[in-house]
Amino acid sequence: MQLSHRSLSLSARFDEASLVSAGGLVPVLGLAEKAGLQALADQHLTVPTDKGAHAGSKVAALVAGMVAGADSIEDMNLLRHGGMGRLFTGLSAPSTLGSFLRSFAFGHVRQLDAVAARLVAELAARTPLLPDAGQIAYLDVDDTIRATYGYAKQGAGYGYSGVKGLNALIAALSTPRSAPVIVATRLRKGSANSARGATRLVADALKTSRVCGANGLLVVRADSAFYGRDVVATIGRAKARFSITARQDVAVKRAIAGIAEDAWTTIRYPHAVFDDQLGQWVSDAEVAEVPFTAFASRGKKHAVTARLIVRRVRDQNPAHVVSNAQGELFPAWRHHAVFTDSPLMMLQAEADHRRHAIIEQVIADLKNGPLAHLPSGRFNANGAWLVLAAMAFNLTRAAGALASLFHARATTATIRRQLINVPARPVRSARRIHLRLPTNWPWTNAWLALFTAALGPPAAATS
Repeated sequence: MQLSHRSLSLSARFDEASLVSAGGLVPVLGLAEKAGLQALADQHLTVPTDKGAHAGSKVAALVAGMVAGADSIEDMNLLRHGGMGRLFTGLSAPSTLGSFLRSFAFGHVRQLDAVAARLVAELAARTPLLPDAGQIAYLDVDDTIRATYGYAKQGAGYGYSGVKGLNALIAALSTPRSAPVIVATRLRKGSANSARGATRLVADALKTSRVCGANGLLVVRADSAFYGRDVVATIGRAKARFSITARQDVAVKRAIAGIAEDAWTTIRYPHAVFDDQLGQWVSDAEVAEVPFTAFASRGKKHAVTARLIVRRVRDQNPAHVVSNAQGELFPAWRHHAVFTDSPLMMLQAEADHRRHAIIEQVIADLKNGPLAHLPSGRFNANGAWLVLAAMAFNLTRAAGALASLFHARATTATIRRQLINVPARPVRSARRIHLRLPTNWPWTNAWLALFTAALGPPAAATS
């Protein structure tokens, strides 16, 4: 591929007053209006009047900018170009949106949480966002550090990763046939440990998951940082099940050591995975389970009895293989234990727990989009930004679910590139606005499916 007419001089001018760069925002904001985004924000947010006037319009603008790829306040300028004013109202300046976010107190962030929970429930009811949620669904919980730089960020600090930043706690809901959606978030100080505030977040996430239609088997999956009595008790009160990586404490090691050799079942992964700790590719393992009582040290009242499913992998590193006095070699094993009350069979429960890694894709998508930065020096403004990023993520996922089966599972970056950031020119004719889009756009059918589902069949274009 090369430039055509290289012998001719080229010129460029920014003088097309009708062109827009993100034509996909039209059906996406139509979907947001059907789900009640602006109305919900107006109803629940009580930001002071001088900064919070037209709160619903400002929330919608911030979410729309994030859907289109904005990852900073200044990026919200992409909503104020060309013909955007012909398609949308309430196009606030970035400075206005920044002032709005900086006026948030902690209570306002929690109000925005309520808006986000109701929005995802509405999207789940109106789109095929969570197919089969009534049979089985998974709630994955994890946290991540969003690195920050300089000294102006409130709450920034060094956490378990050794990276200076702020800590985002995220809960995502999915089914075996769906990509995950975010049902709860919480921004915490950078020095917070993973489990801080997790009990409250899990309770909120479980409640939202039920409202989203996850009324059948609901399994909460988490890593060892969330292995605690309070989290497990919260899951039990919600009549959900847990599948949590168990920390290798004395009780867990004792239970593993007591497993008989003939109790292990060999499994082979369909695709080999690389084990960072062993420094090797792993293609098979052995699995066994034993009854296990956790948290017994806190007394009988707090003890929880369930299953301990253990996966062991042969350590092929010669430095880890031991021998006895006669020089006979004994295999070295690495154990990974999961504490669960899942009703699924052992091998299925163990395989399901490994799919907890799906939460990493959610985190990667956020960091590849609106969470590329935490744009404010104020902690609560960044907390609100995280909630808005979750709403933009869910709205993008819902748009993908309406567009095609491929886009229902695609990353948000792919949906943004193929369905949102489509150049368009609005043309007014016979009291109607027609969008003129590129000929031979590779994803035309998916875009039209999204448009039809969100706004109804497009009117016939006039020449």
